[in-house]
Amino acid sequence: MKLSNFTKLSFGIGALGKDLCYAIISYFLMIYFTDTVGLAPFFVGNLFLVARVWDAFNDPMMGFVVDNTRTRWGKFRPWILIGTVLNAVVLVFLFKRPQMEGAALYAYYSVMYILWGMTYTIMDIPYWSMLPSLSSTKEERDSMSVIPRIFASTAWLLMGAFALKLVDRFGNGDTAKGYSSLAALIAVIFVITTIITVVFVKDRSSRDAVSGKKAERTTIKAALHVIGANDQLKVYIGVVLAYNLVVQLAGGVAIYYFKYVAGDENLYSVFTTAASFAEIGALFAFPVLSRFLSKKQVFAIASFSPAIGLVALIVTGLSMPTNIPIIIVCGILFKFGSGLTLGATTVMLADVIDYGEVKLGTRNESIVASFQTLLVKTASAVAGWLIGVGLTIVGFVANVEQTPSTLMGMRVLIGVIPSVITVLAFVIYVKGYKLEGEYLENIMKQVKEKKEN
Repeated sequence: MKLSNFTKLSFGIGALGKDLCYAIISYFLMIYFTDTVGLAPFFVGNLFLVARVWDAFNDPMMGFVVDNTRTRWGKFRPWILIGTVLNAVVLVFLFKRPQMEGAALYAYYSVMYILWGMTYTIMDIPYWSMLPSLSSTKEERDSMSVIPRIFASTAWLLMGAFALKLVDRFGNGDTAKGYSSLAALIAVIFVITTIITVVFVKDRSSRDAVSGKKAERTTIKAALHVIGANDQLKVYIGVVLAYNLVVQLAGGVAIYYFKYVAGDENLYSVFTTAASFAEIGALFAFPVLSRFLSKKQVFAIASFSPAIGLVALIVTGLSMPTNIPIIIVCGILFKFGSGLTLGATTVMLADVIDYGEVKLGTRNESIVASFQTLLVKTASAVAGWLIGVGLTIVGFVANVEQTPSTLMGMRVLIGVIPSVITVLAFVIYVKGYKLEGEYLENIMKQVKEKKEN
């Protein structure tokens, strides 16, 4: 059944609120903790890492729960709504400065951050799990996968361009109050956009529930087998982890780079706005490029473009760190590649699920999709840990002029390390990924025949 444009947009808009929520965490939580609340960077970096160790167990279990959910509304939509409401509430408390000091303050933010990660999992896994059940042809899948990514990239664009301005306006000189008000606004938008998705999008599991068709439940043993036996899932894990490490690390250091290295915090908005527009443009370009280039060629552009942009940023920044045209070009190169990767990995996720169904005989969307959520948060944690530990090693002290060695360390964190990782992602893809061309078409044909039967 061909999807209507209204259904596609209703699904995609759910990513707008979801990624507004994630973007404020990714872009600003680290600097909020260090420069506004006054937590030690080393502690914050380790908190991010510890929370993700827990997610290594929590996320796949959530995928298992979703795959075994049976309701009249399907298995995805109830969890999307429940997770959104819980996550929105936790987000508000995460950016609310309590009347605490010392160990109590550290404990409060530790609990809130871990709860934020857990509740985000509840809604994010079923959201992306629903995508493969909405589209069955390669053409529709390529086009459909771009829509939520465009909404998501728009969310990151809005946060990069306007968040700091809104913090100043809402806070009127009180940064803590500004962040708190911004978080509350995002929480409201998050709930509204999710309600649109839940009400207007019905996936195959919802139709099966209405028709009375029973789906086979997944055991824990079967879930572990799905994870271990799908070789393409392992390649997907490597690629997505590397991609998210690049984006999270460079994006997380960027605000420190422009505040302390370039000496003008406002340039951060210039960089992220240009980067986000480039990412959205790349998402529009992805289906077109996919028709004329092979997957490998598209992924080569996706992998090397960010490296060129980030290296250019630190090289030109040695002599002209505040040159706006150069900053814009570097931002465009950085996120044009990431936009193509977003499109490519969204298609990869659906293809890996189909491949697993043909190879293993069971279709476990949520278990496979749980890795996307886990990998995004794992990359965020590792990036946060690298930033926190890295800033500590290079001698960073919040809200003071930094030493030359500290400034050089920030350049390495934003440019050198992410560039190495993005090249590694291309190597992993070339060496391991095989779901393309006639081989992929045959897999999709088998999945279609199974559905018809």
